[in-house]
Amino acid sequence: MAAAVTAPPSLPRASPRRRGLRAAGFSPLIRWPALAPAARLSSLSPRPRRSWEDVPLRFSGRTEVASVDDDEACELVSGADLVIGGHGDGEEGEGVRAYLLKAVKNNNGTGVLLLSDVFGFEDSATRDFAYRVACHGYNVLVPDLFRGSPWKKTEMDGFEAWLAGHALEKVSGDIDACTKWLVDEFTAAGVAKKLGILGFCYGGGRLVETLARDGGASYSAGVCFYGSRMDASLAPRLAAPVLFVCGDGDPLCTVETVRELKSRARGAKAVVYAGRGHGFAHRPQSLEDDGDAEDAFAVMRGWLHDHLLA
Repeated sequence: MAAAVTAPPSLPRASPRRRGLRAAGFSPLIRWPALAPAARLSSLSPRPRRSWEDVPLRFSGRTEVASVDDDEACELVSGADLVIGGHGDGEEGEGVRAYLLKAVKNNNGTGVLLLSDVFGFEDSATRDFAYRVACHGYNVLVPDLFRGSPWKKTEMDGFEAWLAGHALEKVSGDIDACTKWLVDEFTAAGVAKKLGILGFCYGGGRLVETLARDGGASYSAGVCFYGSRMDASLAPRLAAPVLFVCGDGDPLCTVETVRELKSRARGAKAVVYAGRGHGFAHRPQSLEDDGDAEDAFAVMRGWLHDHLLA
């Protein structure tokens, strides 16, 4: 049963380990940050074609899908550090850091961009979630939206000043560079027909903006977990169907905003969890959060399968 609605803290706690991962068959075997330096990429430097395919992917006429209880599938996830784009001329010309997690045993060939919350791409909760998505066959790209300077506090003191240091134009440019990389490496190369995009909190707000800019050119589906600072006026420009997930006790992502986006965006769906606050799906803080987090993950899986694989 859902817990009573309570006002959550202004920001969720950073990096708690998911209580339900082992019970769900999720075994985080990658040791962070031990990813191969040799896998770093630059869009302007020579590199072998399909450099992300260090471990051969297995494609056939059908897609092999492992269940969440398949420990062997979760063990066969490989990771690589990347540097995407950039021309090396000062900080503005540096490429965006990212990491790619890809399924080996059951890879379905589909690329997914995951936009993190304010705690950044190296936070363990974000990496754990990305790893778990990869366990189900996807190739998950997670960029450093904050160029090595994520938010590191749980209170709001100084937050607005920190956020102002990460101009939306620069963040959007990095996201677009990652989108181009996914298109070049997956859809344009004929590896996959469709791409997906996920976002949490801050990343959820950027997901809405990204899909509005994209206009259906690159992405075929999105999943927005409790997006903050979402612009509902962009809803009519969302060509890809979006699943909006939130709790009804979340002041950073109000149910009213989610419902407005759902009503104005084509093909959108909203799932609202009673009693849940901000961050429950990837940063569960209680057994009740754990239960709804597992349900939200299952709903997300179904949405991605229906819109990217079916």
